[in-house]
Parts: sequence; C-alpha cells; structure tokens
Amino acid sequence: VNSVPLFFFPDVSWKVKANDRAYHQLPEFQKKVFLCFKKSRYSGNAIKTYKYNVLTFIPLNLFEQFKRAANLYFLALLILQVIPEISTLPWYTTLIPLVVVLGVTAIKDLVDDLARHRMDKEINNRKSEVLLNGRFQEAKWRDIQVGDVVRLKKNDFVPADILLLSSSNPNSLCYVETAELDGETNLKFKMGLRVTDERLQEERQLAEFDALIDCEEPNNRLDKFTGTMLWRRERYPLDLDNMLLRGCKVRNTEECHGLVIFAGADTKIMRNGGKTRFKRTKIDKLMNYMVYTIFVLLVLVAAGLAIGHTFWWEQIGSKAWYLFDGKDQDASYRGFLSFWGYLIVLNTMVPISLYVSVEIIRLGQSKFINWDLQMYFAEKDTPAKARTTTLNEQLGQIEYIFSDKTGTLTQNVMQFKKCTIAGRSYGNDRPPHHWNQYADRKFQFTDHALVSCVRSRKDKDAVEFFKLLSLCHTVMVEHKDGELVYQAASPDEGALVTAARNFGYVFLSRTQDSITIREADQEATYEMLALLDFNSDRKRMSIILRCPDGRVRLYCKGADTVIYERLSPNSRHKETTQAALDVFANETLRTLCLCYKDISDAEYNAWSRKHKEAQVTMVDRDAALDRVYEQIENNLMLIGATAIEDKLQDGVPETIAKLAKADIKIWVLTGDKKETAENIGYSCSLLTDDMQIHYGEDVNEKLRTRQENRRNEPLTQRPGRKKTAEPFFTTPGKNALIITGGWLNEILYEKKKKRRRLRLHRLGKRQIPSSPQDGQPMNDWEKEMRQIDFVDMACECEAVICCRVTPKQKANVVSLVKKYKKAVTLSIGDGANDVNMIKTADIGVGISGQEGMQAVMSSDYAFAQFRYLQRLLLVHGRWSYIRMCKFLRFFFFKNFAFTLVHFWYSFFSGYSSQVAYEDWFITLYNLFYSSLPVLLVGLLDQDVNDKLSLKFPKLYLPGQQGSLFNYKNFFISLFHGIFVSLIIFFIPYGAFLQTMGQDGEAPSDYQSFAVVTASSLIFTVNLQISLDTSYWTFVNCFAVLGSIAIYFGIMFDIHSAGIHVIFTSQFTFTGVASNALRQPYLWLTIILTVGISLLPVICIQFLHKTIWPSVGDKVQRNRRKYELELEEEERKRAPAFQRGRRSRRSAYAFSHSRGYADLIASGRSIRRRPPTRGGPQDSIREVPQTEAENI
Repeated sequence: VNSVPLFFFPDVSWKVKANDRAYHQLPEFQKKVFLCFKKSRYSGNAIKTYKYNVLTFIPLNLFEQFKRAANLYFLALLILQVIPEISTLPWYTTLIPLVVVLGVTAIKDLVDDLARHRMDKEINNRKSEVLLNGRFQEAKWRDIQVGDVVRLKKNDFVPADILLLSSSNPNSLCYVETAELDGETNLKFKMGLRVTDERLQEERQLAEFDALIDCEEPNNRLDKFTGTMLWRRERYPLDLDNMLLRGCKVRNTEECHGLVIFAGADTKIMRNGGKTRFKRTKIDKLMNYMVYTIFVLLVLVAAGLAIGHTFWWEQIGSKAWYLFDGKDQDASYRGFLSFWGYLIVLNTMVPISLYVSVEIIRLGQSKFINWDLQMYFAEKDTPAKARTTTLNEQLGQIEYIFSDKTGTLTQNVMQFKKCTIAGRSYGNDRPPHHWNQYADRKFQFTDHALVSCVRSRKDKDAVEFFKLLSLCHTVMVEHKDGELVYQAASPDEGALVTAARNFGYVFLSRTQDSITIREADQEATYEMLALLDFNSDRKRMSIILRCPDGRVRLYCKGADTVIYERLSPNSRHKETTQAALDVFANETLRTLCLCYKDISDAEYNAWSRKHKEAQVTMVDRDAALDRVYEQIENNLMLIGATAIEDKLQDGVPETIAKLAKADIKIWVLTGDKKETAENIGYSCSLLTDDMQIHYGEDVNEKLRTRQENRRNEPLTQRPGRKKTAEPFFTTPGKNALIITGGWLNEILYEKKKKRRRLRLHRLGKRQIPSSPQDGQPMNDWEKEMRQIDFVDMACECEAVICCRVTPKQKANVVSLVKKYKKAVTLSIGDGANDVNMIKTADIGVGISGQEGMQAVMSSDYAFAQFRYLQRLLLVHGRWSYIRMCKFLRFFFFKNFAFTLVHFWYSFFSGYSSQVAYEDWFITLYNLFYSSLPVLLVGLLDQDVNDKLSLKFPKLYLPGQQGSLFNYKNFFISLFHGIFVSLIIFFIPYGAFLQTMGQDGEAPSDYQSFAVVTASSLIFTVNLQISLDTSYWTFVNCFAVLGSIAIYFGIMFDIHSAGIHVIFTSQFTFTGVASNALRQPYLWLTIILTVGISLLPVICIQFLHKTIWPSVGDKVQRNRRKYELELEEEERKRAPAFQRGRRSRRSAYAFSHSRGYADLIASGRSIRRRPPTRGGPQDSIREVPQTEAENI
C-alpha cells in the first residue's frame, strides 16, 4: 500500500487511538462546558432524546407552560386576587381552574417523555461484544467508547460509526443493509483494508492493534468520509467504503470486527436528524392573537369602568352617608383600585379552560385516527398512528403535499412484465414453468408463445436474448439448501436475471474471470474478458466474453437513447422495437435495449491494450475508461428490449386525482432519475397528456429573462415586490415542471456557495459580480427575488417533480414554499432520506413500509399506504378543522355572554366592581355547567359522513381558505355575546323593576336576580350549542340535559342551609334558589329571556341555509340521495384505472450505483481465503426486492 501524506486531507482533526481509552481523556481533547467545567470532546455512545428527568420535570415543565400568554395572565390574576384591597373574587375562582389546566398538560407531557425515556433505554441497553482487557466481553451500547474494538455478528445493528477491520468473508467483505440511513434495502458491500484484513483476524492480534486514525470531524455527510490510518509507521488512506455507519444492519456476514470512530451524538445518523422543530397550527397562532385582542379589550373596558367609578364617587358615592366605609381614600385612588377589581371580575373573557378543552379535543381526534379500521393495513398488521396530538385541525388546511417517490408512491417491487425480441412483442398470458426445475415460483410473466419459442431453441434471437440477460450483469449468486439466491445491486438487475432463469438460462456461478450458466439442460462456462460497468452518464453496461466455441462477443444493455446512437447501420428491427418501446413507455414500464457485437481477436487485443493503460492512469481515470469503452461499444446489433414494472402502490392514481380535486397541489421530490420519475408521474396520473412539460434549462431561461427585466427597471420600482407579478406561462393549458437537483442549485444560486464564501473570506471582502449577466445574484435582495420567482412559477404548474435531489434540497424546497406562499405544507416519505423534509413541513407523514423506521420516528402521522392520505386529509383533517372552528367560535361566544353581564350590571352598581353572579357560579361555569356539550361538538360533530366527504373533495376548500375561524368569525362571536348578555341582563332587570311575588314578597333582591340571570344564561348557552350541532348522538343529548341538571343540582346544594352552617363566609346565598325558583313569574322571565336570545339566531341560520347555502349545506340537504348513489356505485364497482396513451422516451431500468464491476473484476468478493483461516461460512437467504434511490 502506498504511503499517503496527511496534507492530502486538509480537514482532518479528529484523532482516534485503537484500544486506548485513556488517550481520549487527555487534556488536549477536553472542551469547556460551563465556566471552568470541562469534558471530553468525544461523545459517549449513549443517546438522549428525552426532555426531562426526575429533578427537572416540574421546574422545566412549568417554565414551558408559563411561556403561554394565557397561563402567565392567570398567574398574575391569582396574585392580584390575593391582595385584599382589590380582590373582588375569592382566590379559589382562579386557582382551581389553573391547577387543573397545568396538571392535565403536565401529565400529557410526562406520558410523552416517559415513552422517549423507554425508547432511549431500549437502544442504549442493546448488547454488543467489545474487546476489553485482551478478550471480547459483552457490553451495553451505552458503555462503548471511541477507540474500542467491537465484534458484530450477522443481523446485528451497527452500534456506532465503525472502521471495518476484518470479517469472516473473503477479503474482509461485509454486506450491510442501509434502510435506516437512506431508505435503500438492497445490500451494500463494505471492505476492510487489505493490511487489516491480513493481520487482524485473531483476538490476540486485535488486542495488540494500536493504530492512530486521523480523520474528519463528526458531520452529517452520509456519502463522504476522509481519513488516514497510521500503523507500524505506514499511512493508509480511509474512505466511506471502509466505514460501517450506525443504524446499518450486518447481513450475509457471519462476523466482522471494527474500530469505533464516532459514537453517540457524533455519529452520522444522529447528526442527520435535523432540528426537531416545535410545530404549531395556524389556529393555535390565531387563538393566541385573539387572546391578546381580548386582553386589550379587557384593559380598555376596565379602564373605562374605573374612570366611571371615579366620577361616580365624586358626584354620588362620597355624598351618600350610607355608603361611608370608614376609609380615607380619594376618588382617583378608588378608581385605580376599581380598575384592578374589574380586571379580576372580567377575567373570564379570557377563558382558562379554553386551552385544556383544546388539548382534550385534539387527544380525542388523534385516537379516532388510531382507531380508524379503514386506515389499517392488514397485510402488515399496521394501523394508522397519530404520533402527535397537536396538529389535527391543520390536516384540514393543507395546500401543498411534498411526496417521496420510491416506496411512497411505488411498492419498490420490480416485475419482468413484457419484452420484444426481433421485432415481436411478448407478454400476454400465463405460462407454465413446470418444465424448468430452476424456475422461481414467484415469477409472473405471461406468454405461451415465448415459452415454446425458447424451448424449441429454433429462434436464434430468443436464445441470444435470454443468454444476454443471464450473462451481462453484476449479480452475485449463493447456493442455499439446493436453491439459488441472487444478490443484486439493484432490483432491476435482479428481475432481469430471474427472468432469464425462469426461461431456462440460469446464472449459476461466477469467478473473477468466468461466468457459468445453464443453457437448456447443459452447463456452459464463458471466459469474462472485460466488464464495462454502468454509470449514470453511460446509461449502459457491457460485458466482453469468450464463448465456449472460442468466439469473442460483446453483450450490451442500456437505455434506448444511448443504444440507438451506437447501432450498426445493418441492424434490423429498429422501427418495430422503437414502436414496442413506445407502447411499453405508455404503460409506464421501465425499459432496456439489448444488443450484441462479434469482435475479432485482433480487434479485441488492440482494444485490450488501451483498456489496460486506461485502468492504471492516475489522472482522471474514469474519463479515460469511458473514452476506451466508447471505442468498442459501436456497430451493435439490436436483439430486442425488456420492460419491467416498478409497481405503484394500490390506489395511488385515484388518491392523487381526488386530492387534486380538493385543490391540493402535489410535488414529487425524489433522489431517482429523471426518466423514472417522469414515468411514475404519468402512471400515477400526476402528469397527463394535455400538460406542457418544462425542464430545468427552460425554467432557468425564463427566470433569467425575468431577472434581467427587473435589473433594467428604474430603481424607484425596485424595493419590495410588485403587487401582481405577471404569469410566467401565458399560453392557455396545464403546465408541469420537471427539474433535477443540479438545475435546482443553479436556479436558486446554491451552487459553489461554500467555496465562494471561503475564497472571499480569505480575501477579506465581498464579491461584486463582474457583470450582472454572469448568472450570479448582485445582492441578497436579488437572490430572494429569484427564489420568489421560482416558487411563483412552480405554483402556476399543476404538477412539479424534482428528481436527483438530496435530503437537504428536499427540505429547502419545502421551506421555500412555506416561506413565500405562507401555505400549509405536508411532507410524506418512507426513508431516512425523507426525515429532513418531514421535519421541515408543517405536517410530516411517515409511511411504515419497506425502508426502515427512521421516517416514521420523525413523523407526526404514520400509516402503511399512500392511499390512506386521502382519508387522513379529506375525512379526519376536515372533520377536525370543522370541529375545532365550531368549538372555538362557540367557546368565545359563551364566555362573552357570561362575562359582559358584569359590564351592564356596573352601570347600576356605581362601577364598584361588584359581581353580578354568585362566586361559586363564576368558578364552576366553565368547568361543569357549559363545558361538556361544546366539548362533545369538538369531538364528535360532522357535517357529512366520511363517504360523502370523500365523494365531494370540494368540501375541503373552506379549510384551505381558513374561512371557518378567523378574525371575522371572532368578532361575530363577540357581537353575538354582547347581544345575548344584553338580553340576559336587561329582561330580568325589567321584570324585577316593579314586581310583587304571589305571597306578597318582592323577589327583587340582588341574590334572586343573580339566580335568574345565571339560570337564563345556562339555558341559552346549552340550547345554542344544540342549534349548532350537526351530528346528534345519545352522548350529545345526555350532555346538554346533564349540564342543565348539574347546574340545578349544585345550585340547590350550595344554597342549602347545611353547607352555610359549616362554611359561613364561603356560602352566603342561603335558600335563595328554592325561594326564587318557586315563583312562576320568574320562570316566565327565564323563558322569555331564553326565547329572545335564541330567536334571531334561528332566523339568521334559516335564511343563510336557504339563500346562501355553502357546498356542505347543499350536500347535507341531498344527503339521502347521495348515499343511495354511493351504495349503487359500490355494487357496480368501477373498472380499473385506464392509463393514458402517449409516446415518449422511456426510463431505463438501471438503478444501482457503479462499483460492483470493479469488485467482481478484482475478484475480491469471489476468491476464497487460504484454508488455514477456516472455510467460508454460509450466509442467510436475502432476496432484495426494493429499488435504490441513489443520492
């Protein structure tokens, strides 16, 4: 191994010494934590995701809760109520509700945090084998430290970021599954250095290992690692291929040894978590603003009444001898005290129970999502799960959905569907494969004609076709219990080799320089002369073989776009194959063209010399190899083409169509290739034939033109945005955008940003563009305008697909739309590469599917299939939004109606902050008397049932517009409350003015008046919520009647003589209720008050639904008719979705990254170890079925 000087790696400053824990505690590796306290810069391997511990729970939780304006306000009120000078209400009227609210929220936080504690504990206590004191001992993950040597067995999770030293496979090859990291479930291989592989197999050798590793600082780049190893005075280069990252799983490797480089919080997976953002709904923010508005109103009203008290005391109070209280206080001081008194009396305008009721409603709605059997996926026993309880109503306001492709829209299962051989297409009916003992029973391909053609061996093209599929690939094979198990770099490769196998061309084994296949009952071994690997620029792979009869032949397979350019003029069937390719592409199948070329020995020998030279060149080796490959891959003869189906999940096109009708725009953000993404766009009906598609270069040009026009504008118009920007697409019709990650960087000026910043930093100045035309922004304002232009343009389109984007770019696109469109966004994905996007969006949905659990762990909602998204949004989201809006409108109304009675009463009580009700009524009003019916509306109400919600997606629009709860609705509730409080105060006041009871007593005392107003209020409020209830159940009915019954029950108890005797000062309304409510006159007053309060509302509702009905009202009115239609539809069951017809270039069916060819050609994966080190171990059966998303 060549020695590598350290200056090759400028960013290395992380030192790790093998088997030396003390080294990492040296003073030079300490960092300051707080004041003079220091700790090691090397993180321990324990992870911590919880927020509280036993000591910090109460103080931290209270601190967080008092960040809420309302809680802080009630605490201040409580302090005011303790001051006897200004206390108009006893302290318990505020303390009891405040303690209940804080307690309920604290218990909810505690339960959430305990779940996090449990998860951390489970992960930190996993077991692993660590080399301590010269031998391997079992240790918990939390006890592993940087520099430890660990031993991993098959199917173990990797506990930290580890440098692979050796393994039981030949050449220290180790297979890992990275589903937790990047969502790809096909196996990756990692390799130990040759030097460690040869010298570090035994326990003793590992114990003596004392290398020093110099490498990069911990970072979040999953695709990069740079470092060197200094051992026995030699330096060896290290890269990502030598690293096993935390979160991977060891597969097909009996055991391997590694050195811990990064532990715990320093590992790449933990660094990639992104910041956990605290998500809040639009309604939450609105609610807080409304609470501030109420508070301002409250202060203004209290100030007005305080001024009134000052004047009243000067003119009347001070002159009335019977009001003398023995205090020597002037009018203005009394007014000042009255201000604070009124703040306390009117405090119920800001209802403390509002927040706790909202939490209960959200919890209930989350449970309904969890319990929904129609979102339960029986195949995998996966129910839907609301992992957060604070975002439900936001589900009813989504405007943009950002979806991953692989595993989210598609199933990640590849199937060989159709093929065309020598101009004839196959793939229509089901064949019998019982003639072939090697057939894979799961294989489904349908065509009898092809089977008989292959079996007869008369059709030379068919023979070559399947021979090519069985020879030209990079698949590895294992023999397990008499069965063949293929290890493919990509699921496409696996599907093609399996197809060849089922047609009798069975790939049996390979060595470094030969491939053995079984051709129709006899084995044949081909000598492999060269393997020309696939990469994303070449879009093809070739293999040069010496056949058993001595001929040299090149087989090639690749995308039609590159193959057709390299065909011989004599090649036949070009047009018929192209027509078949167009048909396959219409059906959104992934296609590959297959061709061959016979090569003379002389031509091969001449080319081979050039190939060897290119292989050892030190400068730009890849480009040199590509040039050599070009020289031999020409004059090819076309055999035919294959078509593979990347199956969509069930119900994806229908779901996308339904969401589009609800005015929800769907963007697909994927790491996959442009062609594949475009094809999937068509197959899931996101793209349609009548759409004009715009690509990156086109978009860039439009944006550049817009920018130049802006630069040429007079400066006076520059600052800020023009109110209405003219549209980018002036032609009528639908538009779609397909853009790659590279173009995205170019368009948003993200390219080479870092390098430019470093250069400028060194020069110590900011860069001024040489000319405004050099494609770079002149300043931050211009960059922001460019971003705004891009978002505007994308939002004009019906569909947007971004392909070849990194996880960070996915998150950036989401945040751009959030920032400039102020829209509510939802991200849905299934792999760890979607975590950042899921955390960035307002709502993150994880698909618990093939690709590990990282996405689900970071999500707010999780379920198993994309199609459940329509039910989550159009049913649960819409209902949650409607319920929450109705609940809030009514809650504000009932509190205004209740509190403002004090305001009217103050005009008759000298503005002296005297309360209009009994103290206990004020305490219990929001807790018992009026809370249950409105709570149940917030939990159970629905305007139309779930089936109609899905049938009419337009019902979703009010949520997007936010039209059911906004400042307009708030002020309507306020005026409704003012009106009701006026009626509730003045009708009983008029009735009490000149009245005489049946027994000659005048029930016109203050306490009887308090009982009558309170009773009228309870009836009005409970009947009003009955008018607003759309969906009646037994529980709603019970709640309304129960609330009224509880009111009377508690009131008669509180007014009883017994309780007055025990607590004389607290219960002063002795016998009032029984005395007042036996007067029919007062019952008539209550009935009149309630009637006049409700009559206008009934009239307005009737007129509204008759003259200006909403979509919901119309659906409700014809509900029975629509329900019958639905039943009829279900009986008929519509035919399957038909794909559109369109001719376009297809996606080619390659999805693995380059690299396997080097491995095969080097023979490192195939050569056996010398027998002294024990024979090869069997490895488990692995059938990768999922497509990689190369990022």
